[in-house]
Amino acid sequence: MSSRHNHHVSGVRPRRPVPFEPRAFEPFEGGTDPARMSEAAHLSAAALVRGGRESESAEVHERLVTLTEREGLEAIAELWAESPAVTLPGALWRLYALRSSITSDPERASALFRDGRASAPVATAVAGVAEPPTAVELVKMADSVLSGAFNGDFDVALERAAAFCRVVAIGQTHHADAAEVTSAQRAADFTKNSARLIKTAEQLEAAARLWRRGELD
Repeated sequence: MSSRHNHHVSGVRPRRPVPFEPRAFEPFEGGTDPARMSEAAHLSAAALVRGGRESESAEVHERLVTLTEREGLEAIAELWAESPAVTLPGALWRLYALRSSITSDPERASALFRDGRASAPVATAVAGVAEPPTAVELVKMADSVLSGAFNGDFDVALERAAAFCRVVAIGQTHHADAAEVTSAQRAADFTKNSARLIKTAEQLEAAARLWRRGELD
């Protein structure tokens, strides 16, 4: 991952993509109280989504999408990863983690997606990946999904991510069947990963339903 000190063409990138009110974070400095950390997770997630939706700047949206490339996924995880899955910070964490998994190995992601797409044409359409689903197209899709969380309909972004997870989960089962001949352990790993992706898809879909009802916080 790139350093948080990367430079923009016009100068140094701001550390945070949208302004936060300092007083929102002051109560959490110097402590790791679970209740305070939970509140910080919810405040920061809401600030990111609200800031993205209120801004019409393409630069702001790009900085939001590439947040983990500057701050590192671990920095985001420290605040959001422990949040329940079907919450705003939990859902955002899964969107960022999904994008990071795709961009870290787009060739593998595209291979799994290609293997699963024939068995899940509806989910493929919802995921919104161009044909053929090359590594480049998968990265574009990952950026598009996360960008949609900030400048479009958040529930649609969640459902597109869920659809992608379901397609790749099917691809994992296909790989598991093929690996069974040569490596039982590898086949088991594919099967386990497939189950995890299905669970993630279900969580994202549940978060989308809550968002539409105005109950995702």
